[in-house]
Amino acid sequence: MYVTLSEAADYLECSEKQMRQLIFQKKIRAIYDGKDYLVNTAQFDTHLKQIEQYRAMMQEILNQPIPESLYVKDED
Repeated sequence: MYVTLSEAADYLECSEKQMRQLIFQKKIRAIYDGKDYLVNTAQFDTHLKQIEQYRAMMQEILNQPIPESLYVKDED
């Protein structure tokens, strides 16, 4: 689905200026219709899924308890 530059910026939670820079650097594919850039949001689906998987993995790691060290001695 093609959306305008401002809608794509909202979709990716970034600024329009950053979106324009990524388009000019050819990191994001876009079509210029003579008035505004149109961006296909399907190109971001895989990236957003990978980000969600990474966040879930990091949260799982952070939720693991810290193991007790074998080298710590109880001095009581």
